Amino acid sequence: MCQDALLVIDLQNDFLPGGALAVPGGDRVIDPIRGLMTLPNWRAVVLTQDWHPADHVSFASSHPGRKPFESIALSYGRQTLWPDHCVAGSQGAAFPPDFDTSPARLILRKGMNAALDSYSAFIEADGKTPTGLDGFLKNLNIHRVFVCGLALDYCVKFGVLDALQAGYETIVIPDACAAIAVGQETDILNEMRAKGARTMTASEVAARASYTQFQPSNH
Repeated sequence: MCQDALLVIDLQNDFLPGGALAVPGGDRVIDPIRGLMTLPNWRAVVLTQDWHPADHVSFASSHPGRKPFESIALSYGRQTLWPDHCVAGSQGAAFPPDFDTSPARLILRKGMNAALDSYSAFIEADGKTPTGLDGFLKNLNIHRVFVCGLALDYCVKFGVLDALQAGYETIVIPDACAAIAVGQETDILNEMRAKGARTMTASEVAARASYTQFQPSNH
């Protein structure tokens, strides 16, 4: 049985054009991700969602006199302050219209603790509080994860680095990701490659799927 999972990171309205914390070009990843989710050989597809309380510590509005994109010191380290985004139950926290979540085996919500941010799908921003994803994947005997979504330089990157730290073979799908820091994508990918990540395009993943669905697993 295949031991691969697809992790789709934070494909939510607030990170898309017109959203509260829009990632430039974020909407161009929707169609590639739709295609990836329907490939036949995933053991699991996992979708993550930022799901913040209205008074979340990462919001500039929670710190009088502070502005979005400033950095402050909190108990767990430096924190970039963001515009209010992905508030639990809001339209901004929802997946985009007509995005079919039915292939997902798990929808993982993160950032729900008002006093702690969470970029990575695996570990909260304090570097020690698990989200539960590692246990979920290990319970399914998953050894390899393919990662896509938003934003390449934040939640995707931190999730990839934590996946590598947890021992997963980790593949980033760059053309199914978009970065806040436009023009720095190569440097961001090289940072992940330096830690052991590999990259494949969405078409390469699809071609691999059409071949390996008929092959015995030797992962």
